Amino acid sequence: MDTVDRTEDLNPHRIARQQFDRSAPFLEDLSDWEGMSEFLFEPEHILEVALPVLMDSRTVKMFTGYRVLHSSIRGPGKGGIRFYPTAGKEEVMALATWMTWKCALLDIPFGGAKGGIAVDARALSRREKEHLTRRYTVALGDTIGPFTDVPAPDVYTDAQTMAWIFDTYQMMHPGQGNLPVVTGKPLELGGSVGRDSATAQGLFHVTARFLELGGVSGLSEIKGARVSIQGFGNAGRHAAKLFHEAGATIVGLSDSRGGIHDPDGLALEGVGRHKDDTGSLAGFPGAEALGVRDVLEVPCDILVPAAVENMITTDNAERIDAKVVAEAANGPTTPGADDILSARGIHVLPDILANAGGVVVSYFEWAQNLANQQWDEADIAEKLRKKMYRATDLVVDKRVELIESLPMYRERWAADHASDPELPKPDYRMTALTVAVERCRNAALQRGIWP
Repeated sequence: MDTVDRTEDLNPHRIARQQFDRSAPFLEDLSDWEGMSEFLFEPEHILEVALPVLMDSRTVKMFTGYRVLHSSIRGPGKGGIRFYPTAGKEEVMALATWMTWKCALLDIPFGGAKGGIAVDARALSRREKEHLTRRYTVALGDTIGPFTDVPAPDVYTDAQTMAWIFDTYQMMHPGQGNLPVVTGKPLELGGSVGRDSATAQGLFHVTARFLELGGVSGLSEIKGARVSIQGFGNAGRHAAKLFHEAGATIVGLSDSRGGIHDPDGLALEGVGRHKDDTGSLAGFPGAEALGVRDVLEVPCDILVPAAVENMITTDNAERIDAKVVAEAANGPTTPGADDILSARGIHVLPDILANAGGVVVSYFEWAQNLANQQWDEADIAEKLRKKMYRATDLVVDKRVELIESLPMYRERWAADHASDPELPKPDYRMTALTVAVERCRNAALQRGIWP
């Protein structure tokens, strides 16, 4: 049934806080945590801007845009810009927070940021989208910059959007070497090869490495696995292709208009042509029609939520029929759903690990721009693979370490929380956050709090 849970708190920023708090008991030292936790979690800067745009109808329409810098403790802010109806302040704050942890976990020299405009981008003409993008860039002003906050594409934005941002910023700051102000640019404007498929490629590497390390009993490789993917945008479509080429069977797919299912496997080339011809997966011949969220409940080995936030909740977590969930989207699984999946023995490879390939290659693009270089595709692909494998190994090993020390953590927790439930066994999200938060705290302590 294609429903949305209305009883669970689905506020993304409060969800980010719950996740953050769940990692705290597993940090090495909690002596300074009361004040430090607020310093690490609260955003540094929130910008809200009003954006008037002259539409094709010759009427003026107002839009609201946001840019949130969550943390610059480990480097300039880094995070995408989305054009999406739900892109309000709370959502953008949460996404910026997750970017901080993502960059820290992957050990790249950025903090977290995010931007958004509350708009249905599909309803805009190309001209309207360009004018909205340029107006937003002007409104951001010096909030963004190559060494302060570096945007990138996100939901319903792309390389063309980044080109407009770069061009507008360049006119506002001539002669300053501005190519690194955004990443995800067209190749002709200093973009990096491999950026378009980087999120999916990183997800594939994390999933393959997790299986190789024995993360799922009876499933040691991608070949032969059944995969269901919710979302057929940039990440979802590339992921489907990568898993298919590795020998997996794609049994479920969905986009914003509907889903399709075939237990014997969907003909991916035909699905792609149908999507390109009709604008939707719905109605693909020979496949069972599903609701957008129903594809999450398709029996499979690997489930890939690649759409938006809050897709796996307490409402449908009991019906998830997968062995591992690899999060290509940001925040697709709620804390309540995490608990249900964990109790059922379904591992979740969290967003801050699984979908970090995009920001890793964005970092590569930024570094290439700064050095006036263009790396070749094979070099970038291998650098990305190493980054994703190293982070996956770290999280898997760290979880083993935390579980081995769980009696100590539980004793410490009980001393200050006698009336609270027993500290749960850490899942992979708690583990990844523990690593990321610890790195941010260490950086903050080394820099000092000044003045």
